[in-house]
Amino acid sequence: MALAARAIPETTEPHRAAPQNVDAEQALLGAILINNEAFYRVSDFLKPDHFFEPVHRRIYQVAGELVRANKVASPVTIKTFLPADLAIGDINLAQYIARLAAEATTIINAEDYGRTVYDLAIRRALIGIGEDVVNVAYDAPVEKTPRDQIEEAERQLYELAEHGNYDSGFHAFETALVNAIDMASAAYQRDGHLSGLATGMRDLDRLMGGLQPSDLVIVAGRPGMGKTSLATNIAFNIARGWHGETQSDGTIKTVNGGIIGFFSLEMSAEQLATRIVAEQSGVPSADIRRGRITEDQFAHIVAASREMNRVPLYVDQTGGLTVGQLSARARRLKRQKGLDLLVVDYIQLMQGSLRRGSDNRVQEMTEITNQLKALAKELNIPIIAASQLSRQVENREDKRPQLSDLRESGSIEQDADVVLFVYREEYYLRNKEPKPGTIEHEQWQQDMENAHGLAEVIISKQRHGPTGTVRLQFEDQVTRFSDLAQEDHLPAIG
Repeated sequence: MALAARAIPETTEPHRAAPQNVDAEQALLGAILINNEAFYRVSDFLKPDHFFEPVHRRIYQVAGELVRANKVASPVTIKTFLPADLAIGDINLAQYIARLAAEATTIINAEDYGRTVYDLAIRRALIGIGEDVVNVAYDAPVEKTPRDQIEEAERQLYELAEHGNYDSGFHAFETALVNAIDMASAAYQRDGHLSGLATGMRDLDRLMGGLQPSDLVIVAGRPGMGKTSLATNIAFNIARGWHGETQSDGTIKTVNGGIIGFFSLEMSAEQLATRIVAEQSGVPSADIRRGRITEDQFAHIVAASREMNRVPLYVDQTGGLTVGQLSARARRLKRQKGLDLLVVDYIQLMQGSLRRGSDNRVQEMTEITNQLKALAKELNIPIIAASQLSRQVENREDKRPQLSDLRESGSIEQDADVVLFVYREEYYLRNKEPKPGTIEHEQWQQDMENAHGLAEVIISKQRHGPTGTVRLQFEDQVTRFSDLAQEDHLPAIG
């Protein structure tokens, strides 16, 4: 529906004071000053910035510093660290602090006072975000689009929601135990009896137990190795197996498989779809693009397309996204459609939230990987992020990747829960063909025959399980990874 143009009426409402409760702030500070135990009842969620009155912020901050240093915070000790010449009305600060303590009678309600102060601070923060949205909308910079403003507002709101929670901290072990049993029950009901999402590749799932919630999974390789193909294959396998059940509140809970969000920063959505069509139909993607297909192949393509229409796989092809924009869009997808797995192809094409220009790229990558890991925890889903490898791989005789080969590897290796390297010996052998008719050429042909259609997925890091190498079949023309047909090819556990 089109938006109707209308004049914005001038407001005649009187100025409204920001939400506040100075009495609650005074009662809380008084309780802390007469019994420092009150501080521990609120310190887990209440910060100095949550107080409305600046002098109360300072009193709370100094009291907290004294208590944490195992010193007594009282009207006598605290005044030493506060400006003596500060007057509040007709009394000085020392007298004001003494009055706070004198009028406090108990610490029983300290936590309730703290939550009141906290909730009002959150309301003020919401008002601040709303005012920013209005002001920027009225006077937006040329380079800031409305979509940019929406995503920035979403980021601020979710950041406030993430930190705006005073129910964090210690939980009873009983709660953790119930969650562990629920996870085991879900694994029992899921295909393959895995605790995580099944990748659709038997030996890989055997080592990893599937893709685990809140994990950041890095899939890395040199160009031509098939890292995008592996990520795409896994994503489609999971989406194809999705099954959900409607809950009593009307929401749909994923029982098997998963809903996929795919950020394709390098390829267009059409190119990605062509890859998946080729993988599912068995018709080479090069033939599909050129139209060199038979009637029988076209029937396979149509059948594959019909199946693809039913899978919950959502693609965002926007290039050059910042990590903040990506996070906002992922949250929106989870809210609107649901989300069980996020794929990012690939992280070197992302930008940090702050455009640093010529600043250190390693620092920017650190922010990106930190934020991706935080997003995986926040949404409680696995995130697969493809990553390029540095050129130093090419300078070694054995070109199997190592953790040190990750570009800007420090942050990637540190933040990742799982690191998978994709390696295909056939790719390198193809470029080393000796002169025909020589003994070397005969040996090369034998090596090519042994390596044909084989790929290795090297699990170099896994927080929750063993490392090792999984051998898979790779069909280059249709970019498809699958289990080896031979049952004797089991993963080598390291």
